[in-house]
Amino acid sequence: MSAEAFEDLVAQALDDVPVQLARLMDNVAVFVEDDSPPGEPVLLGQYEGTPLTERDSMYAGVLPDRIVVFRRPILRMCRTADEVVEQVRITVVHEIAHHFGIGEDRLHELGYG
Repeated sequence: MSAEAFEDLVAQALDDVPVQLARLMDNVAVFVEDDSPPGEPVLLGQYEGTPLTERDSMYAGVLPDRIVVFRRPILRMCRTADEVVEQVRITVVHEIAHHFGIGEDRLHELGYG
C-alpha cells in the first residue's frame, strides 16, 4: 500500500471519530511515519504529550501533542487491505484515547489494546 493511500486511511479514521469527541481534542496533531523509533518495541502508534486529564491552569504555550501512526509495522502485521483499514482505525482510536487520559489496561479491556 502506498504512503498516500495509508495516509488517506488515517484521515478517514480521524473523520470517523464522533464529532462530540473530536470537538474535545485540544492541541494535538496527527502524523504518519514509516517506522516506530529504533531501540524500542515495534509500535503501531504513539501518543506524545500531556493528556487532557493531566492539564491544569499552567498548561499554556506548549507545542501540540503528537499522535503518530506507524505505516510499515501495520502493513507488516496485516495480510489484507481490510485488515489494514481495521488496524489503522484501532490504532487511531487507541492513541486518541491516550490523549483523553485512558490507559493501556482500560484500552485492552475495551478491545483497543
